[in-house]
Amino acid sequence: MREVFIAAGLRTPIAHRGGALAHVLPEALGARVIRAMLRRLGLGGAELSGVLAGNAVGTGGNIARLMVLRAGLPEEVPSCTVDMQCASAAAAISLAAAKIASGQGECFLAGGMESASLQPLRVYDARDPRRALVPDGVYRTAQFSPGELAEDAMLRGAERVMQQEGVTRAELDAAVLRSHRLAAAAWREGLLDDVVLPLSECARDTGIRPQLTQRLLDRLPPHFGPGTLLNAGNACAIHDGAAFLLLASEAFLHRQRWKPLVRLVATASRGGNPQESPRGAMRTADFLLKRRGLCYEDLSAIEFNEAFAVIDVLFDRAHHGCLDRYNRLGGALAYGHPYGATGAILAIHLLRSLQTAGGGLGILSIAGAGGMGEAVLLHM
Repeated sequence: MREVFIAAGLRTPIAHRGGALAHVLPEALGARVIRAMLRRLGLGGAELSGVLAGNAVGTGGNIARLMVLRAGLPEEVPSCTVDMQCASAAAAISLAAAKIASGQGECFLAGGMESASLQPLRVYDARDPRRALVPDGVYRTAQFSPGELAEDAMLRGAERVMQQEGVTRAELDAAVLRSHRLAAAAWREGLLDDVVLPLSECARDTGIRPQLTQRLLDRLPPHFGPGTLLNAGNACAIHDGAAFLLLASEAFLHRQRWKPLVRLVATASRGGNPQESPRGAMRTADFLLKRRGLCYEDLSAIEFNEAFAVIDVLFDRAHHGCLDRYNRLGGALAYGHPYGATGAILAIHLLRSLQTAGGGLGILSIAGAGGMGEAVLLHM
């Protein structure tokens, strides 16, 4: 099997749904990143073996193909859309790595793009029994579990895990404040300057709140009413954005005379209870590390997608001694979560975190709807 390396990574700013990027099509967002990355690398596009792009709530079809054509890449470059919901971009990275390792290509762009702002309404067919279960048969969110049909299924899953684990409001608030503090520091210290592509609509991430305080968090009401914990602070907001990495074989890098950023060591997918999706991040990371004979203490950097603060709390409880290397640049509670792009955003942040740490092993892991998870292990 061939070794796989990451040579570059780039993302857009992450903008609130309905905000600065609300009128930009997801395929156009992705195309901007691809064009800019290829320009930086001095590639024309014909060198690519393919493009794999995650997308969760777009208009359907092979939106990756549409993105590639909008980017002006040669028509001969194949492209494929990956839908693993929140874990889509991470799954795209895993698939690209598998193609290179197995000799099916030497250079792939992998990542994802998402516009929550332009998420379309869908209608169940008249013969579909679910049509009678939602108003006018219209829905935005797909069904993830056979026993649950709810637009807010992910939110209910997070609340369910919080109650099962006896999580406290204080633990959740601490995770939220930490995320915003670290994200603000990352921008202030210039750690993201060369991996975020400034756009005419916005140049920086719009969700980070440097002035967030405990007093402000105390004012947030629980989403499901008295006695519950989920609120607008401890659940990530919904955003638009795109991010891509360039994965390549050693032979390709040698021909281009490039030095890789990291080696991709391994990837893993794991499933679990679809009604407890937040558990997928640590479950999948645990699985991958165990398979490689590693533990969290062996890692220099760790990136989990904190779609909900309960994910951070569970990690802190289980691995408190590793918290100093966990989401060093802040996480989705601050940046936001443009579903299909987030796995690639995590990878880009993991690269920067590893550089900050002076190298070593790093892992990213992300939970997806339906109880899924995807993890990627890197070495710098």
